[in-house]
Amino acid sequence: MINPAENPAMQAAVIYIALLVLGLLPLAVSVIRLRRGKKIGIGDGGNRELAQAIRVHSNYAEYAPFGLALLLALPLVSSPVWAVHVVGLGLVIGRIAHAIGLSRSTGSSFGRVSGMVLTLSALAFGAAALLWQVVI
Repeated sequence: MINPAENPAMQAAVIYIALLVLGLLPLAVSVIRLRRGKKIGIGDGGNRELAQAIRVHSNYAEYAPFGLALLLALPLVSSPVWAVHVVGLGLVIGRIAHAIGLSRSTGSSFGRVSGMVLTLSALAFGAAALLWQVVI
């Protein structure tokens, strides 16, 4: 078993994983709260507010698992701790910015655009770092 205390890259990864999971919780609670309040058990029932909350939660959940996989894989292939921080910070800030932006507006917004740029950049960097570590 890898002891995070003995591996700075794994320790950083564990922190970012926890932050990403914690970031999902308020989004899920928002959907649950709206479902209960509107008495809509499945789908969005044609309610725009619920549809938006579902989309915010779903978008977060669609991208986060790939980031989690990268955060676990990077320390396993002995990537430097700074690489984990680049991916982790990009994902955490990107996912939060996007969730805030999409929660406030279904149109284009600074939060949505910057959040996606950060998220996709972090994913691309993480994938490239993994390939670099194992191929080069």
